[in-house]
Amino acid sequence: MSDLSDASHTLRDSALRTLTVEQAAIDGLKSRLNDDFDRACELILACKGRVVVTGMGKSGHIGGKLAATLASTGTPAFFVHPGEASHGDLGMITRTDVVLALSNSGETGEVTALLPLLKRLDVPLVSMTGRPGSTLARHADAHLDSGVEREACPLDLAPTSSTTAALALGDALAVALLEARGFTTEQFALSHPGGSLGKRLLLRVQDIMHSGERLPRVALGSPLRDALVEITRQGLGFTCVINTDGTLAGVYTDGDLRRTLDEHRDVLRLTVDEVMTTPGRRITPDVLAAEAVRIMEDNKITALAVVDEDQHPIGALHMHDLLASGVI
Repeated sequence: MSDLSDASHTLRDSALRTLTVEQAAIDGLKSRLNDDFDRACELILACKGRVVVTGMGKSGHIGGKLAATLASTGTPAFFVHPGEASHGDLGMITRTDVVLALSNSGETGEVTALLPLLKRLDVPLVSMTGRPGSTLARHADAHLDSGVEREACPLDLAPTSSTTAALALGDALAVALLEARGFTTEQFALSHPGGSLGKRLLLRVQDIMHSGERLPRVALGSPLRDALVEITRQGLGFTCVINTDGTLAGVYTDGDLRRTLDEHRDVLRLTVDEVMTTPGRRITPDVLAAEAVRIMEDNKITALAVVDEDQHPIGALHMHDLLASGVI
């Protein structure tokens, strides 16, 4: 047992050393954020085309992630493999683009081979390397220094700290651009329409509410039994109570029914307006579905009446609809 315990501690010690080294690598980036970072942001913000990200090996993997992050936060971007670029894919780069090239050494052959072609196209180049004096850094219009003192790998060989630093610096670039553009949550959701995030940010009450014949309603002054029949028929746990002018007077819910049974002996003689909730929680159709969830949770209710700007009921929304839509 002690041998296993000692081995576990050794493994955790190794992990802790790795995390400490990589944390130091990220901390080291802060002092190297300089005018070149500002220049890189300016070039990308002025770009009329897209940011073309390129990199070889592990830098390429980081570049692919960075391109995806940029694209989802308001900066059109895509990744081009430098080896393929020299064999035809360079045609994907236009004079309106900006190239962001990653190479820890700054001397990666497949990447530096693109330099003459990029210069001929007069495409702005932003480099991210660990060596400010490297070929790639010297020929760039702006250089982002992602250098680290050492790799977390005990052999100081496998890209570990260097890729972590490049990833963090890339995120810093993407977030700076996002904020400079005034990028909004709704814009973010537009690029994530298929996921739960997109549903939470884009789906509105009008997209999932029950309307038309599915809207539970009874007239003000109706016998309570009519309201109970309507609640049962529609299965939404409540009914709207309508004024003579068509506006919403209140609602009668399952919860109201329990209180009615506790407080009244002869419920069949009651009219709905004697026991309904006024004015009743209501919401407009243009409100985000996520906001409807908050209102229901804050008020400990499971349904909402949906009204237009003149307070005419036009729909009904139940918590089950929000669950089914994936908003929660």
